[in-house]
Amino acid sequence: HAELVTRLRAAWLSGKTRPMEYRVAQLEALGRFLDEKKQDILEATASDMGKPPFEVEISEISICRSELNHALNNLGTWMKDEHVEKNWAVQLDSAFIRKDPYGVVLIIAPWNYPIHLLLGPLIGAIAAGNCVVMKPSEISRNVERLVAETLPRYLDQDCFAVVTAGVEETTKLLENKFDYIFFTGSPSVGRIIMTAAAKHLTPVTLELGGKNPCYVSDTCDVQNVARRVAWGRFFNAGQTCVAPDYVLCSAEMQEKLLPALREAIAEFYGPNPQDSPDFARIVGDEQFQRVQALLRSGHAAIGGQTDAEARYVAPTVLVDVQQDDPVMQEEIFGPILPILTVASVDDAIAFINARERPLALYVFSSCKKVVNRVLERTSSGGFCANDTIMHMTLTTLPFGGIGTSG
Repeated sequence: HAELVTRLRAAWLSGKTRPMEYRVAQLEALGRFLDEKKQDILEATASDMGKPPFEVEISEISICRSELNHALNNLGTWMKDEHVEKNWAVQLDSAFIRKDPYGVVLIIAPWNYPIHLLLGPLIGAIAAGNCVVMKPSEISRNVERLVAETLPRYLDQDCFAVVTAGVEETTKLLENKFDYIFFTGSPSVGRIIMTAAAKHLTPVTLELGGKNPCYVSDTCDVQNVARRVAWGRFFNAGQTCVAPDYVLCSAEMQEKLLPALREAIAEFYGPNPQDSPDFARIVGDEQFQRVQALLRSGHAAIGGQTDAEARYVAPTVLVDVQQDDPVMQEEIFGPILPILTVASVDDAIAFINARERPLALYVFSSCKKVVNRVLERTSSGGFCANDTIMHMTLTTLPFGGIGTSG
């Protein structure tokens, strides 16, 4: 892809992407793509992982539309020079910060939200005046094909290109010099991306993942907690980087939470979630085998059923889970929720702090002191109290991890 990168760099050096009018035109074209290809997006995501239309609407299309509107509404302000305070020696001079594009940037998107996590970074890259090489995930094949075949028709092909590639080809792609790399995926691949970027001293944004804790205190509305945790965990069949990965609570709270979770799952997905039009599937056979193996940890108090042919794993709640069980050694990325018991909020904080810092951290409590104690004594990319995932809906909040979570 050296020739492609060279061509895009020439376009960027020509100054073509810098005028505000150009950036607006490309962003508006992206909006037309979302509008005109909405049905195709719904069909492609359904083919790849059985995504329910409602989930696609809110987590792929609407969230991109919000990002687009936010960029279009603020672009003029973002592009303005920022004049700074001067000292006595330069009172007659002009001193300012100019927001400059990086140049040719590479966006590598994952399969779990293949539209949102490709177009989200793309919106920022276009708004900033860059040329972009996009690499959608080869695992979500139908979305990859849709993006590769149709997105270039909407954008200026001198400045924006889609590359389809597997692991080997992506490795070769990374040998090229980019001016910025935006990668979404796992910490293990993030290390490979960062190593490749280091050869060219290329700045990188890594949006990774990890095990997001969810502490449930004894003072809370149990039904409310169950519904919000179940929604956050089982949305997209658990294949969400900010999903609550495990619950920490007292033994007494676990007794109350289990029937409430059973009720919430039945309310959302019916008596047999496999028949529900609102429950997605695992994306591929390899991922299915990995998730199925995690069911051997503890025992299933709710769910636990699987169907390899349909790549179906039931919404599952595990109890009697040990800290060294396989399900606690990696990000689950499937519809499994382990519950571990702790004696107090301080024990929960110690448990969280003994591990890598998560992408998101959740706490449920009707006591503000408990919420603030967890917030102040832990470190995470994002923090959400008395809900799950909802912080992702705000375009005004920054998003990212810390350490191995990004």
